[in-house]
Amino acid sequence: MNADQILEAITIWSLPVIFAITLHEAAHGWVANKLGDPTARALGRITANPFKHIDPIGTVVVPLILVVLGGFVFGWAKPVPVDARNFKKPLQHMAIVAVAGPLSNLLMACFWALILAFAINWLEPGYWMARPLAMMAQAGIVINLVLMTLNLLPLLPLDGGRVVAGLLSPVAAMRFMKIEPYGMIILLLLLFSGILGKILGPVVAQFQTIIYSIVGI
Repeated sequence: MNADQILEAITIWSLPVIFAITLHEAAHGWVANKLGDPTARALGRITANPFKHIDPIGTVVVPLILVVLGGFVFGWAKPVPVDARNFKKPLQHMAIVAVAGPLSNLLMACFWALILAFAINWLEPGYWMARPLAMMAQAGIVINLVLMTLNLLPLLPLDGGRVVAGLLSPVAAMRFMKIEPYGMIILLLLLFSGILGKILGPVVAQFQTIIYSIVGI
C-alpha cells in the first residue's frame, strides 16, 4: 500500500470499526441494566459515545495495523463491567448479556447494508459521495459480521463462551470457566495458524450473502 491507499483505507474503515466495537459493548451494558445490573449505567457506559468505550490498543492500534496490512480486521473496546451478583439467574442472565453484543453487530451489518443499497441504487454513479459511501458501507458489513462471528465462538472470554456457560449446569459451568485464563492464547494460536480465518470466513460470507439478498443487492 502506498500513502494514498493507506489514507483511503483508514478513512473508509475508521468509522465502521469504531462503532462496531463500541456499540457492541454498549449493548452488553444496556441488556445488563435491563436484567437488574446497573453497573454499566452508573459508569456512563450505556452510550454511543465511542470515547467512553475506546481501548487505545484494541480499538485504534490493532485495527489500524490490520487495515494497513490488508488482512483480517478485528479489535476490541474496554469491556463493559457487569456484576452477575445483581442477576436473579447469574449464569443464564450473563449468557443473555453476552448475546447482546453479537446481536448488535448483526443489526449494524444490516444497517450498513441498507446504506450500501442506497449508495448503489439511489445515488448517481458519478456523484462524488457514491463510491466512498459504498466502500464504507461494505467495510461496515464486513467488520460487524466478523465481530459477530468471532464473538460467538464457544471460547471464554468471548461472548460465545458466556453463552455456553449459561447453558451448562453450575458444576459443569465452573469447570468450563477454568479455561478462561487461556482463552486469548488459544484465540491467538488459531489466528496465527490460519485456522481462525478458515472458521470465520465461510460463516461471514454466508451471512453477507443473506443480508445482500434481503436488501436487494
